[in-house]
Amino acid sequence: MTDLGVRAVRTGLRRRAARVVAATPDGRDRAVDALRAVAVLGVVLGHWLVTALVADSGTLRASSPLQHLPWLAPVSWLFQTLAVFFLVGGHVATRSRASARARGVRYHRWLTGRLSRLFKPVAAVLTLWTAAAVALLLSGAEFGTVRTLVKLALSPLWFLVVFAVLTAATPLLTRLSPLWPLAVVLHVDLLRFGLGGPAWLGWANVLAGWLVPYTLGAAWTRGELERPRAGWVLLVGGAAATALLVAGAGYPASMVGVPGRAVSNLDPPTLAVVTFGLAQCGLALLLRERLRHAMRRPLAWAAVALVNLSVMTVFLWHQTALMATTATGLLAGRLPGLHTVPDGLGWVGARLLWLPVFALALAVCGAAFHSFERGGGDGGSRVVRRHRPSGRGTAAKARHV
Repeated sequence: MTDLGVRAVRTGLRRRAARVVAATPDGRDRAVDALRAVAVLGVVLGHWLVTALVADSGTLRASSPLQHLPWLAPVSWLFQTLAVFFLVGGHVATRSRASARARGVRYHRWLTGRLSRLFKPVAAVLTLWTAAAVALLLSGAEFGTVRTLVKLALSPLWFLVVFAVLTAATPLLTRLSPLWPLAVVLHVDLLRFGLGGPAWLGWANVLAGWLVPYTLGAAWTRGELERPRAGWVLLVGGAAATALLVAGAGYPASMVGVPGRAVSNLDPPTLAVVTFGLAQCGLALLLRERLRHAMRRPLAWAAVALVNLSVMTVFLWHQTALMATTATGLLAGRLPGLHTVPDGLGWVGARLLWLPVFALALAVCGAAFHSFERGGGDGGSRVVRRHRPSGRGTAAKARHV
């Protein structure tokens, strides 16, 4: 591309970014949107880096570089960002519910608005993968391969169920201290690992574990986490507790599940992943002012706004993008970093080169299915306003998050 072409592209991007800035409501806390974008993109990149589909004798089986290269566990510390998403979710939901009550909006109407944006995109995912699974089985594909693909594609749905339950319970959680669900997680783990209790007790932590950052978000809404001291206490205390649990209590170092391991920190959540989440939430709170300053830059804010307007599409379809790339790549043979065993640095390097391809496939999915994410909302916070010409001038329509 010539210098003239580069300048034209930059000018076009600046103009588009300026329009996004102009459409952003005054007083919006852009740090909240930035944290949400970081959390979602962290999960997406984490899955793309640690999810391997190995082609073996005509079948695909799931694997992970963490299974063969355990020293890569710190990668999971960077990309397991669900606690930040629940922190932001709790903050936004409690603030939204308070605003709705002030406007006289009834609970059921508020909840319907919140959940419609959450679950409308799910219909498209379920429809496509139901049809794909049936087509694969009828074409003679091995059942184990189809099960692996469907399980990976639909794995993000567990998160939505938990998030929906917590959202529905928001009026009951606005004053709940995070210490209560933290105590539940602690006692469940003591029963499971310390006293030899049944493994099924761990599933109580699915709600209790993610309730900890969610109620931290409610405390943020109440103004209890505004001082830097709160962020530092969470960051230092959470990091220290996690280090003690991993080094002294035998918890796995990886903050995501690893195939073949007896204990997973994430499935169901353990005390280690919850304390690690506290550290992440502390860091997020400490970064709020810097993020607000960074979001004053038009290009940075435009990128964050774009992610937020497509957040459910990105989250629900990123595994499909990975698998579509993997399946298409099989036409060219067994490709490094895509179909090979993730047992060395060569695989890691090759997988990094595949990330732009996954992103392109995700963009295609977004273009095809983003319409399912439109609408919904609760009349609460608006990322940007979209303007359309009308007979009398310009009518503004708001996109809700």
